[in-house]
Amino acid sequence: MDNYSSFNEQQSAFDKFELQFTQQAQDYVKEIAKWATFLAIVGFIFIGFLVLGALGMFAMGATMSSLGNGGAMGSMGAMGMLGGAAMGVMFLLMAVFYFFPVLYLYKFASNAKDAINSNNTERLTVAFQNLKSHYKFVGILTIIGMSFYALAIVVSIVGGVAAAAQ
Repeated sequence: MDNYSSFNEQQSAFDKFELQFTQQAQDYVKEIAKWATFLAIVGFIFIGFLVLGALGMFAMGATMSSLGNGGAMGSMGAMGMLGGAAMGVMFLLMAVFYFFPVLYLYKFASNAKDAINSNNTERLTVAFQNLKSHYKFVGILTIIGMSFYALAIVVSIVGGVAAAAQ
């Protein structure tokens, strides 16, 4: 019977455990938020360059198409337009996919700064929720990218074997 009561006391002592958010941990979160803000701003600038690059690719494709409308260059112009449009679409897709993790990172940084400055636990929770979303999104994109690489390797091997067999 004594063992049972000591188990209950140990369990209740464990239940009373509270996580302490020390001043050192707060300082670390402040510094992390500063670097996250910097990286988010650089990310937004990079997204702007991707959008400008996409617009440039669309314009280049349209220019190639208008230059190639006459004579032997007609097919070359159509290929330039398609190539420019394809590159423009690819740049826009990259900008869209890059936007969300950068936004989550920015939201983490701003909420973390506010939470530390105002000593607000709810804001800190929202900050870490955004950090979780950032890492989840980046992780999923990494898995997708690795899958494309694996598929490209398999296709290359199959193509090489098929070419060697002929």
